[in-house]
Amino acid sequence: MTELHELSALDQWLALQRGEVTPPELTAHYLERIERIDPGLGAFVTVTADAATRRANDLERTVPRTTALWGLPIADKDLDMRRGVATGFGSRAFAGTISPRSDEIVEVLDGAGAISLGKTNTPEFGMHGYTESLVAPPARNPWDLALGAGGSSGGAAAAVSARLLPFAPGSDGGGSIRIPAAACGLVGIKPSRGLVPAGSGIESTGGLAVKGPIARSVTDAALLLDAMIGRKNGRIDHHFTLRAPDDNDGDLLGAAVRGEGRYSIGVLGNSPFEDGMEIAVSAEASAAVSVALAHLGTMGHGIENVRLEHDGGYLDAFRKLWRISASSIPVEDDRLGLLEPVTQHLVRSGRALGARDVVEALAALTAFERSVIAQFSRFDAVLTPTLALTPRPVGWWDTEDADRNFVQQCQYSPFTSFVNVAGLPALTLPVAETVDGLPMGVQLIGRPGGESALLALGSQLERRIRWHLRTPAVANR
Repeated sequence: MTELHELSALDQWLALQRGEVTPPELTAHYLERIERIDPGLGAFVTVTADAATRRANDLERTVPRTTALWGLPIADKDLDMRRGVATGFGSRAFAGTISPRSDEIVEVLDGAGAISLGKTNTPEFGMHGYTESLVAPPARNPWDLALGAGGSSGGAAAAVSARLLPFAPGSDGGGSIRIPAAACGLVGIKPSRGLVPAGSGIESTGGLAVKGPIARSVTDAALLLDAMIGRKNGRIDHHFTLRAPDDNDGDLLGAAVRGEGRYSIGVLGNSPFEDGMEIAVSAEASAAVSVALAHLGTMGHGIENVRLEHDGGYLDAFRKLWRISASSIPVEDDRLGLLEPVTQHLVRSGRALGARDVVEALAALTAFERSVIAQFSRFDAVLTPTLALTPRPVGWWDTEDADRNFVQQCQYSPFTSFVNVAGLPALTLPVAETVDGLPMGVQLIGRPGGESALLALGSQLERRIRWHLRTPAVANR
């Protein structure tokens, strides 16, 4: 007999709509799994069982059944505040701090009928592509508990992969959705800058950080992304004049379900980091690209190799922007000792930069953005490995030397951050496995506002490869 957590998120929603399961029953099912499985996984830093149960019991009365996520369990990344719940930002500086209000993305998902079960694990202030902080156990990879889940949405990815949640919201400022999704054998979407009003990236430093979904399948990711966008009567309530092109016809779920079309695909042969450091794409990552290309070619898509032309200044400008972003972390000088060594260095070095450094870095990356968009404009999607290396062991990262830590992160995911700088949408999905049975994913980068094409391509690949039907052993406990 199929258990509830084995169903897709969309099938769970349909079961709720038909009355085959109730929100309290589904919530209790996932809470029991979290209690039993998560102690060895580290996906959650806070479980709000009582609040989730109350919400589930009241949902029929407070939220229309027809809302996009009615009755579906999710969890908030521990960078997003929920009123009355501790938000620690993965840091000793904020451990146990109770949030006085809820962030907009939390309110949007509540309005869509979702039920939050707690807070998912994240590195300190979401600054890293791994989830190993000093305030919580590491988020471990359900496919091999000796490995990390990636970051910064590592807890969310670990929870979805282990079937502790049907899907989960995340955020991505340099790969923080795509890195853990790829490491944990999941689908992750970094939306176009300006698409999701509650996490548009427009208000973040350099326009990097956007909100998006992590899910087991392309269809489930589209379901959650539609809800995160929060359309009302087919319209998006944007907060800024700047916004993503509305090329998706208001129906991302439909694009994923249909999975139609033939597209022009570029295959990227380099990373903008490689002029300044050694970038080596592993045999496993290359094999994943080959698998994807074989299927895409068989399906009749146009395929062309492409190299990203750039002036070699990306590495230095992005490194400065990383530090600039850290400079605004709300911890004053007398409390910097509460931060982890790498974060301390980033904050101090960021605050030491002058105005000219900031302006020049932002100008260089704006020029880079324009160049990338122009170079990729002839393609519907550009294909890369999501990660250059296999998932990294827990403890592999240098947590003392900030410069070496930066190099490690770039070498692990050299194809993700430049997509944030360019503001483009990107989708990662698993397509291959290593000899040890670990998932390896590919990334599809789209045009501005081109999420529909990415979802259609992702669905076509998923139907052939069927990775979404595989389950890590820890999920069967």
